[in-house]
Amino acid sequence: MPDETIDQYRAQRMAKRDALARMGVNPYAVRTPARQNIAPLKAEFEKLEAASPKVEGKQDGPKIGGRAVAGRVLANRKMGKAVFLDLFDESGKIQVYLNAKSLGEQAMAVYEQIDLGDFIWVKGDVQRTRTGEITLFAAELKFLTKSLAVPPLPRVYKDEQGVEHSADAFTDTELRYRKRYLDLMVHSDVRRRFEQRSLVLAAIREYLGRKGYLEVETPMLHPIPGGARARPFITHHNALHMNMYLRIAPELYLKRLLVGGFERVFEINRNFRNEGIDPTHNPEFTMMELYEAYGDYHSMMEITEGLIRHAAQTIRPDGNLLFKWGEVEIDLGKSFARRRYTDLLREYARVDLHDMAGMKARAKELGLEVHDDHYKLADQVLEATALKHFIQPTFLIDYPTAICPLTKAREDDPQLCERFELFINGVEFANAFSELNEPTEQLKRFREQVELGEKTKDVEAPKEVDYDYVEALEAGMPPAGGLGVGIDRLVMLLTNTHSIRDVLLFPHMKRDHSHGSGGATQRAQLALETLVEEITSPELRKLGREVAPIIDRLEGLVAEFKVAQAARKQP
Repeated sequence: MPDETIDQYRAQRMAKRDALARMGVNPYAVRTPARQNIAPLKAEFEKLEAASPKVEGKQDGPKIGGRAVAGRVLANRKMGKAVFLDLFDESGKIQVYLNAKSLGEQAMAVYEQIDLGDFIWVKGDVQRTRTGEITLFAAELKFLTKSLAVPPLPRVYKDEQGVEHSADAFTDTELRYRKRYLDLMVHSDVRRRFEQRSLVLAAIREYLGRKGYLEVETPMLHPIPGGARARPFITHHNALHMNMYLRIAPELYLKRLLVGGFERVFEINRNFRNEGIDPTHNPEFTMMELYEAYGDYHSMMEITEGLIRHAAQTIRPDGNLLFKWGEVEIDLGKSFARRRYTDLLREYARVDLHDMAGMKARAKELGLEVHDDHYKLADQVLEATALKHFIQPTFLIDYPTAICPLTKAREDDPQLCERFELFINGVEFANAFSELNEPTEQLKRFREQVELGEKTKDVEAPKEVDYDYVEALEAGMPPAGGLGVGIDRLVMLLTNTHSIRDVLLFPHMKRDHSHGSGGATQRAQLALETLVEEITSPELRKLGREVAPIIDRLEGLVAEFKVAQAARKQP
């Protein structure tokens, strides 16, 4: 729709808004009179109808008197002096009948200012019309909210040759993500998907609660990024003069709680990883992490299987646990398979885990970037060759210890550790360990991880050791199992959706610059202020003479930038 047409419709709607105000009607009502949801009202009417005896020769059916509903108007049909509206709330739709005889002239004058997308409240008797539609015959009408935007509803139109066409509502995928409120307004299946997501979260909480897990909350701002390999988002705390990191995982805080005496804890949390966007990755995502004292990765497999199956049963109360996901059918009713990491490398990549030369040669054959982090390279080779074969749920167990700095090594082979990842249709769904609780070994692995990251210039590797966590382990943490489950991917599977954006209400998108550059200027100013805070911080000043010239140069550049900004503002 051209912009000038949109502006024309908007002007018409603003005129109707002003007309309501002149009539003494608030186009944005402060309060809504008592009402009930539409679906329960219709169900009540159908129950009454089923219980009412049919009288031979009598046309009038049963009636429920004096009921009120409220919702958004998404259809408006005039038939002479009679009007039929379709009114929607979150539970469903009902037809509303209006005429001057029942409502009065003043209320009908209010009706004349109603557009599609507006919210109204109506009260009256509920009956079936002669055409069989359950209808509320309005005796009262209250205007609630004027919509200035035209809702993106399905429409019928004629082309230049006069041929009639029908257009679906709001089919542009990017716009649906960017303007999710419109997507939810017109697509009931999208609303249903997010209702199912809420059911999955409730099922997880219920399942873990029954097993004695305590739900907790841990910090989202971390002084050191840790608990997983990922590039973090960095922010700055002005009052403390320090950089902080949006959490990439809550693991190290949750395990501190085991040290403190809690034995079963879990958190459903938002994690942030400064990574790319694809069908299974979003920079901000939801995880469930749990930790159990006296558990191990075997008990975590049992929990994982039980938790996922319980969530699936919530979506499918009929007991059918065969889920279609794209072109494949996933059976969540069967026991999950278990396969060893080293066996899969030999079977699918045709290379031994510890064969460094062979691993580089195989990586080169696969077109992977060859580097010196051998076990990370092995993991990339495995991912490129084996994972696509795991359609049904499969636990991949016993990873190389070198890439699992928080995991206990196997007693029979210290080069392997007690870790698993769960894969379904080639996608990772869960990650779990027998948790490393020996502080000296943990400190050693943290240091090795930092050193290797510096050597290989790995942006995902930790940049410093979390000494506070090591001190917590020195206070004593019992043997434990830990588990993380990706909630977004689980919802994708259970709702047969193929992009993580379809299960996030507001997925991250490139910025829309259609509203001018004011926001960009504001962001630049904020970045400048943060830089000034950072370079004048006591922490940086403490480093002494070696950084003083750098600070002086930066302060000079900031001053020049401010002068340039001021000059630009001069008329």
